[in-house]
Amino acid sequence: MTRTSGDVQALDGGGPPSVADVDEIAAHPDPVVRNLRITHCYHRLSRALADRTGGSANWCTFAVWASKQVGQTIRQEDPARVLDRMLTSSPEATAAVDLLLHSLRRAVPRQVLEHADRSVRRAVVAAARLDVAGEASARGNLKVFEEIAREFARFLAEAADDVDGFGAALRPGEPPEGQRYLRQAFTRYHRAMSAVDPKERAELLLLANLEIGLHEQTRLQPEITAALQAPLIDPRDLERRLLDLLLPGNRVVKWLRRVLLTVLGRRTPVRLAVERLADQARALARRVVTEHLMTMALPGGELLDLSEDLSAEFPPLLAHLTDPELLALLDTVDPTSDSLLDTAARDWSDLPDRMHYIADLFRCHAYRADLLDPPFTPEQVADLTSGRLPTGRL
Repeated sequence: MTRTSGDVQALDGGGPPSVADVDEIAAHPDPVVRNLRITHCYHRLSRALADRTGGSANWCTFAVWASKQVGQTIRQEDPARVLDRMLTSSPEATAAVDLLLHSLRRAVPRQVLEHADRSVRRAVVAAARLDVAGEASARGNLKVFEEIAREFARFLAEAADDVDGFGAALRPGEPPEGQRYLRQAFTRYHRAMSAVDPKERAELLLLANLEIGLHEQTRLQPEITAALQAPLIDPRDLERRLLDLLLPGNRVVKWLRRVLLTVLGRRTPVRLAVERLADQARALARRVVTEHLMTMALPGGELLDLSEDLSAEFPPLLAHLTDPELLALLDTVDPTSDSLLDTAARDWSDLPDRMHYIADLFRCHAYRADLLDPPFTPEQVADLTSGRLPTGRL
């Protein structure tokens, strides 16, 4: 592909991304490339706002690393590898595979069965339809970006001159359709730009981040639920894939052997074995997707397990909060005020459970400088700018 002026402007241009840049990225048809460009665009927005508010984290700062993590689900990289590994290490799944191969011993040559484990795992990973989880993640990634990143770009371009006019364009009412929280948040970002007292600025930024986070997570509820429920594994689809891989011969021979398994009454043990394997694989696949969605990769290779309590500390400026509106919001989203105990999310599909973790995450890491680092190398950005899928770890 040739480099377009839109690509250059959206990825490498000076200054913050414009509304037109955000719209152009959101319209990209390839979800993999679009996610990478979304992640990089969040970084540029994050740095632009941080430059105006004292250098601490804003909502876009955290969105960079969340979007980068979502990219792995969209590309189906780690989930497929982890599921394959779990199928090998799980005693229940191993037993289900052995039962299946035993049920096929009369239809499949012994030399094929002796080396069939890898083929079975490959069929299970394909039947798990991890692409459905990836599609749901891609929809959520786009849904949030085309709304919230667009408003950040508009805010950086317009709000310095007329913050009231900026807010008037946002819809009144509660999320998911209303944008009350966005309007309030950008007003606080605007105040933070001119705040002289560092503690006042810190609390304004935390409150703005939380308000956008609550709007975002409310909007994402359908996509998060869909991603977590995606691995269904239809036993008939799994059976078809397995027999295509394991039965010897050309297409006609395979068809005859499958007919024999069905017509001569040998299908029942095969079907029962496939259903047992499908049940085990479904449980493992949902565990893989859940654990992947509940992991957040941060700079330097650090991984946050969202099912564990945060081990960080509140920074000094946010250790004791005083802003009444911030305290009121925390009362609704953080049941363990001023404590990191029980921050672990038990059910990522549960909005209050997510927001409890997110509230403490935003508070603990508000001044973590490396969160403002680029998510990709200059070479990877150059590849994206040129319309190529970057190489290396993404």
